Parts: sequence; structure tokens; C-alpha cells
Amino acid sequence: MAYSEFRLDTALERFGLQLARDRSLFATTPDVAPSPTLRTQLDELSGYALDLRTEKGRSELLIMPILMDLWRQTNHQVAVLSGPEFTVDPAQGLSGFCDYLIVQGPDPLLLRAPVLAVVEAKREDIAGGYGQCIAEMVAARIFNEREGTPRSVLYGTVTTGDQWRFLRLEGSTVWVDQPLYYLDRIEKILGCLMEIVRS
Repeated sequence: MAYSEFRLDTALERFGLQLARDRSLFATTPDVAPSPTLRTQLDELSGYALDLRTEKGRSELLIMPILMDLWRQTNHQVAVLSGPEFTVDPAQGLSGFCDYLIVQGPDPLLLRAPVLAVVEAKREDIAGGYGQCIAEMVAARIFNEREGTPRSVLYGTVTTGDQWRFLRLEGSTVWVDQPLYYLDRIEKILGCLMEIVRS
């Protein structure tokens, strides 16, 4: 089994987790203005990316520029890994490739202390990506514990590029953020991402 094969129900059952949805995870999180570079890219390319109607187009023209703006705005204190192999525990199905991982430290060649798993929603199905996202967050928790960098809270996000929904893994509970953030709220999306990497 690979990350992409997990559905929400199988992920919750396999890892003994419960789902919670009754709160906004980032209600008090301040907005973060996009850099002029990102603003220009989104103004110029977002319509084009959406017209392409392909996951690859959204990934290259929307998701990666947003994640690279996070990298830019943290003064390169995190690394954005695109398509990394992340085999943590094959016996539990925690193996395969992730769409993106955000890790602590500036070096993209080193996989250290994942703090955020980013899953690209297949067929523009945000909820359909929850299982994969949860499996990747569980894997990140195990990885961090093995590496001596445990984190009590881990985050994930499922995105189509123009829609973003955040998840939080704490103990045996997975919180699904109530709001679904659209690209016209890029300041809030960046605020959420920034809070995650600084936590």
C-alpha cells in the first residue's frame, strides 16, 4: 500500500484516529501578504492554470509558486520538497512518494523534520485527498520521532491549487479545518502556511 491508496476511512482505522471538524484552526491567524513575485504570477497565470484543467498545470503554475513564496518569506529557513520518496514504515503502508513536503532547514537535499504534508487533490476532489494527507502526517510524526525531532502537532493540506483545506494531527485526533480557502484569499493561505512552519 502507498500513501495515495489511503481513503479517509482506511487511514482513520489503520492508525486508530478520530476525526473532528467543529472548529476553525486558523481563526486568529494573521494574513500574510504575497510577495510581488507571487502576486504577479497569480495575476498572470491563475486563469491559465485553471483553464488547463490538469493536475500538472495546477501543480506547476499555482501550488509550487505558493510554496516557493513561503520559502522566500521564511528567508529560506524551510525547504520545499517536490515529489520526494518518503518510505517510513512499509508494513503500515507508509511508503511511496509525496506530492510535497515542507521540512525544517534550508537544504532541499536533506529530508529533515517534516512539518507539513501537501497533497494535490486528484480530480479536484479535496475530501478525496484526506486519507493520503493523514497517512503522510502519521509518517511524518513517526519519522520525526525516529530522528529525535518529535512534534506534538503536525499539519497537512489538501489543495487543488485554487482551493486549500488544512488538517491538523494531534494525539489521536485529526482536525479538519472548517474553512475552505480559495485563491482569492491568498493572504490567509500564506498566513496559515507561515503559522504552521513557525509552530
